[in-house]
Amino acid sequence: MEVLGAEVVRLPRVHPGTLFGSGKLAELKAKFHAEEVELVLIDGPVSPIQQRNLEKEWSVKLLDRTSLILEIFADRARTREGVLQVELAALSYQRTRLVRAWTHLERQRGGFGFVGGPGETQKEADRRAIDDQVIRIRRQLEKVVKTRELHRSARRKVPFPVVALVGYTNAGKSTLFNRMTGAEVLAKDMLFATLDPTMRGVTLPSGRKVILSDTVGFISDLPTQLVAAFRATLEEVLEADLILHVRDIAHPETAEQAADVADILQSLGVKAETPMVEVWNKLDLLDPTTHEALLAQSATRDGVFAVSALTGEGIDTLLEAVSRAFDEEKSDRDLMLGFAEGRRRAWLHAEGVVQEEVQGEEGWAIRVRWTARQEKRYREL
Repeated sequence: MEVLGAEVVRLPRVHPGTLFGSGKLAELKAKFHAEEVELVLIDGPVSPIQQRNLEKEWSVKLLDRTSLILEIFADRARTREGVLQVELAALSYQRTRLVRAWTHLERQRGGFGFVGGPGETQKEADRRAIDDQVIRIRRQLEKVVKTRELHRSARRKVPFPVVALVGYTNAGKSTLFNRMTGAEVLAKDMLFATLDPTMRGVTLPSGRKVILSDTVGFISDLPTQLVAAFRATLEEVLEADLILHVRDIAHPETAEQAADVADILQSLGVKAETPMVEVWNKLDLLDPTTHEALLAQSATRDGVFAVSALTGEGIDTLLEAVSRAFDEEKSDRDLMLGFAEGRRRAWLHAEGVVQEEVQGEEGWAIRVRWTARQEKRYREL
């Protein structure tokens, strides 16, 4: 696709029928005609009526912000779940736009002969068909949600904390994921390269093992249909014990992107007490002066680490910090387990928290040294 130009149009007021005023409409029409433009993108919301009128007036295909993001998502979806989520978001979006798709169809007639009143319109029939398809997809996605919940329940029983990578799209999450885990997840310089969460085990410098989760990237003004459709995927973030907020520190709008990510995390319902670490990525793209300044700045701030996922700079320091986050204060406790509680005893030994064990007539007297997190997981067994 060849980009022929871009323009910021200042609107004193939004025209309900055409978005732009008649003068700007004619000016843009002449420009598109002269340059033989076939596709126009508008970075913002466009109503169905506005879209229909603008396409008719300019004789072009028109996409607004939401439909462009949906196009990108549809192109990136690989797994069954990803395809379902994109399809659900697209159908929710299309449902409001049937006015554009079916203007050529006349109202149908109902009843017998000429006495029946007006029957169902084509638009109503199509809306019902979309509603039926949405219900079908939601049912399939519910199964996905249940499967994810089963996986999460299984992970809770295994004593590995979950670390989630979140951030603006194209911040370098997948490259960092690959660097930290040695995996080969698709990592490209493009929007929404990752749609499905990927999880891998990582052994930290302390010897502790954690599960690292790579998630879908965020974007400003994320369409509500997408937030709803990808909730199953984003729920992985809600379950995380630690969140790594990856920022593209070389991007000119990195502060605005960070604010957008914070807003989306809040809207998802991420708990305020979940610890979060900021990772300033893409140091390799900075000039030496800025590079040194950012390293000095991150060194003076708690919970901020400057890295380059591409070259590996700063990764060891980050891994050590993640290690420290899970090296919590430990306390001693005496437990009495009956012989029927073999599963709990096995869990304690697997965790490596048993200090002393004596077998009696009715069970085991065990002294453990554990963290508050381990105690909580033990109680949930």
